[in-house]
Amino acid sequence: MKKIFFLVALLAIVFTGRVLAQNSQTQSLLTSYYDIKNALINADATVAASKATEFSRALGSMDMKSMPEADMNIFIGLQDKLAFDAKHISESKDIAHQREYFATFSANLFKLAKAVKLTKAPVYYTYCPLKKSYWLSDNAGIKNPYFGKQMLTCGAVKETIK
Repeated sequence: MKKIFFLVALLAIVFTGRVLAQNSQTQSLLTSYYDIKNALINADATVAASKATEFSRALGSMDMKSMPEADMNIFIGLQDKLAFDAKHISESKDIAHQREYFATFSANLFKLAKAVKLTKAPVYYTYCPLKKSYWLSDNAGIKNPYFGKQMLTCGAVKETIK
């Protein structure tokens, strides 16, 4: 009986460690994404490019073995798409070009966020009707990365991932 209890406790510790490792990795992806979004809000193409490079590094260093198989499969299915958009954002100093790729980048990250718990905090999925595109945010306040100061509060939260 003691052996069974010990084995169950050991498995719980291993599982908890894997979940914490995954949450830390996915949180770093989300933080880098938010940094890109904030740079686009401020129309700072240099910072957006730098933060996209950070996102690419975090994406490339993900430990797939720490993820449950279902999460890993979803992640692998979106990894190339996320890397493609992040690369385009990182290689450009043209804010319009960065914002163009940010739209598909956001759509793909949303798919990942819907399927895999990226963070303990809520993620707000926000829509810009003029751009007909979405973005993710860590708060419900509207700060539009597609138009920045020109139309800072244009948009609405369409969904909250808890």
